[in-house]
Amino acid sequence: MTTPTATPVINTTPADELYRQRGLIGRAWSTTRQYPVIPLLILAIMLIIPAIFANLISPHDPTDVNLRDRLMPPAWQEGGSWQYVLGTDRQGFDILSRIIHGARISLSISLLAIALGGGVGTVLGLLAAYGGGWVDNLIMRIVDIKLAFPSILLALVLVAVSGPGFQTVVLVIALLLWARFARMVRGEALAVKQQDFIARAQVAGASPTRIMTRHIFPNVVNTVVVLATLEVGHVIILESTLSFLGAGLVKPTPAWGLMVADGRALIVTAWWLFFFPTMAIVLTVLSMNLLGDWLRDRLDPKLRNV
Repeated sequence: MTTPTATPVINTTPADELYRQRGLIGRAWSTTRQYPVIPLLILAIMLIIPAIFANLISPHDPTDVNLRDRLMPPAWQEGGSWQYVLGTDRQGFDILSRIIHGARISLSISLLAIALGGGVGTVLGLLAAYGGGWVDNLIMRIVDIKLAFPSILLALVLVAVSGPGFQTVVLVIALLLWARFARMVRGEALAVKQQDFIARAQVAGASPTRIMTRHIFPNVVNTVVVLATLEVGHVIILESTLSFLGAGLVKPTPAWGLMVADGRALIVTAWWLFFFPTMAIVLTVLSMNLLGDWLRDRLDPKLRNV
C-alpha cells in the first residue's frame, strides 16, 4: 500500500508578489514600446470614435444656439455646469459637442484629400519613373514648381478664387499633397525599375500598364501607406489653419480651426474656447506622426532588421 504524497504548498512572500507585479509592469511597458498602444488609444478617443459615433455620444447639437448659457466655464470651474462639461462659447455652442463633431470633419477631409491627392501623385510618380525621358522631366518640373510655392499662401490664393467650403478645402489640400506623393513614389519606383524581374517582365511582353500596376506598384505601396499616415496630421493642420484664417470652412460648421479662431480674442477671460480645440489638434497630429513612424519602421525591411 503506497502512502499518498502531499502536494507541496508554495508560500509567496511579499517580495515574490512584488517581483511578479514588476514583471507584469515590465511586460506591459515592453508591449507599449514595441507597439503604438498609446498613439492608437489617443486616436481612438480623439478622432476615430468621435468621427464614427458623433451623433450618439455628442451631448448636444453642435449648432444649437443657446445665448442664455453663453460663455459658461467648464463644469469643474466656478460658474460651470455638468450640462456643458467643457463649457460653451460666445453663441452658447457646447464646446465638447463641437470638438466631437469636429473630429468627423477633420477625418473626412483628411481621408478625401489624401485619397485624391495621393492617388494622383502615385500615378504620376509611377509614370515619371517608368516612362523616363521627357515624361519624367515634365512631371518632375511641375512637381518642383509646386513645391517651390509656400503651401499656405497657395492654399489661400486657391480658396480666394473658388470660395470657402468643404469641397473647396478638400480640393485645395489635394492639390497641395499630390507633389509629395509623386516625388516619393518616383524615387522608390526608380529603384524597383532596375530589378531583374522588371526586365524579365519586359522580355515576356508585359505591357507598361501591367508592369506598373502588377510589378512596380506592389513594391512601393508600403511607402504610400506610410506617407498617407503621416500626411493625416499635415492635412489636419492645413485645414485648421485655413479655417483659422477664415479661408476654410464657414460657420457654424464645427471645425477645430474655427473654434481656435473664435477663442483667440478671449484667450484670457475664456481660456477654454482656445485651449480644448488646440489640445485636440495637438494630440491628434502628434499621435498620427508617432503611428506613421512606427509603420515606417515596420514596413521598411532595412529598418525592420535593425
